[in-house]
Amino acid sequence: MSATNEPPASPPFWLPLLAGLPITLCMVVMALPALGEGHAAAYRALYLVAYLVWCLPLTALQRAFWRRRTPGWASALALLATTYALSLVNNALGVLMTQVAGWGLSPSFRWTNLFGGLDGCWLALIAFCAIHAVVAYYAELKHEQGRREAALLLARDAELRALRYQLHPHFLFNTLNAISTLVAEERGREACHMLSRLGDFLRATLDGVDGHEVALADELALTETYLEIERVRLGERLALKWSVGPNVLDALVPYLLLQPLVENAIRHGIALRSQPGRLEIQLMRQGDRLHVRVGNDGAREQASLAEEARHPSRVGLRNVSERLAKLYPGNHSLEARPRDDGGYDVALDLPFREGVAPGREEAAA
Repeated sequence: MSATNEPPASPPFWLPLLAGLPITLCMVVMALPALGEGHAAAYRALYLVAYLVWCLPLTALQRAFWRRRTPGWASALALLATTYALSLVNNALGVLMTQVAGWGLSPSFRWTNLFGGLDGCWLALIAFCAIHAVVAYYAELKHEQGRREAALLLARDAELRALRYQLHPHFLFNTLNAISTLVAEERGREACHMLSRLGDFLRATLDGVDGHEVALADELALTETYLEIERVRLGERLALKWSVGPNVLDALVPYLLLQPLVENAIRHGIALRSQPGRLEIQLMRQGDRLHVRVGNDGAREQASLAEEARHPSRVGLRNVSERLAKLYPGNHSLEARPRDDGGYDVALDLPFREGVAPGREEAAA
């Protein structure tokens, strides 16, 4: 069923009844001056009870109008007629009570008098219907706000997943290209080893969590699996230096955060060198912030961040930047800059949050 045909959200049945209680209090207060004047207290009590009883069918009637999306003018006319009829019934009940109690009718009483003196009862019922309309409108407004927020979350989730899945063909293309180079160079053993490590990495990513954040320890394990692939290709040309601070392994970070940064550093830096190059990965906590730095020895041909954004095929830094903007809007920073020694650094500043990432709790169980 389409959203336009769905019935609007209605408040719980008891909510408009509760909202109408102030009208009951007003009727009691208005009856106080008449206490002690003949049978006024009995009549006031009758009208009060009748009002409370009539609130039930009026609530059901308004909910039916609301669910059927009856036009406002039609609902208003129907409710005015209904409340007027109920006020006439109240006057008739007053006459009936007079007869049953044997108080006797006033000599000036005429049956046409039933159509007079309706202000008190009729206005009270109209006020209740107005309160019900306000409560129902507010309930639908909150419901629509909730649906809008849910739609925005779904859109954000879809964008993040699209960005995440963008990394897989990019990485796969680069890796298969490297394997084909090994085959062309008749380095079959290394090619088979690299294929084996590629299978391990793909299995790890396919078995990954559905959420967009993982514990840093899991991200490091995934990055190490990727580095095994690059070690097969580069051998001793790749020197690795880890610097992991204390109490950071449980921090939540974006899934596949380090792999594209490491791939970018190796492909555009170390792989272009004829001499061995060092890759540095630093993870430190400072207060409520997590600092991540990926640095590498580079070559003259290494791409800058501006070049990265201009080339659609080079999605590493751009992809990370877009995902961070979706996950931590206004609460992160990403800086990519060349070093004086020809190397390149990418520095991230993220909020430090600890928690159980989606899927990790299930694995632990």
